[in-house]
Amino acid sequence: MAVALIVIAAVILLGALIWILIRNSIIGSRNRVDEAWSGIDVQLKRRHDLVPNLVETVKGYATHEQAVFTKTTEARAEAMKAGTVEATREAEAKLSGALADLRAVAENYPDLRATENFQQLQRDLNEIEDEIQAARRIYNSNVQAYNTKIQIFPNSIVANSGGFTAREFFEIDDAAERATPEVKF
Repeated sequence: MAVALIVIAAVILLGALIWILIRNSIIGSRNRVDEAWSGIDVQLKRRHDLVPNLVETVKGYATHEQAVFTKTTEARAEAMKAGTVEATREAEAKLSGALADLRAVAENYPDLRATENFQQLQRDLNEIEDEIQAARRIYNSNVQAYNTKIQIFPNSIVANSGGFTAREFFEIDDAAERATPEVKF
């Protein structure tokens, strides 16, 4: 009888230990997703910080293009307020469109394209776009690992009881936006 109780206690202890290890593993994976999102957020903020300089530089040459400047400024403000992955995806798509319009305006001003300040802004924008792509790949990789972890057995039992839910990938929906914005000023 005593041996049976010891075996039952050992099985319960082993089960509890496995439960704790699985839960800790899921929490670690979730934290990596959150950290990767913060990497995207940092790059998006860098992009948002660059937009006013870009607008002001173009504005100095193209004073009659007020609608484009307003659209870009509003898109930036909306992107800065986005809170969820879905809202960020939509807001950044609008900002990318507004920046494309701004680049199109700049195409009409050869003197603007020749300025050192504008060329530096162009290089900075290209660098930031590359960093956003890299951060997005890291984030989506972590989301894939986390989502898989909470969906496989026996992790799914721990995940369901712990309230762990799948995370969204950060993808660009529009095929035109899948390409890195080419800045040709």
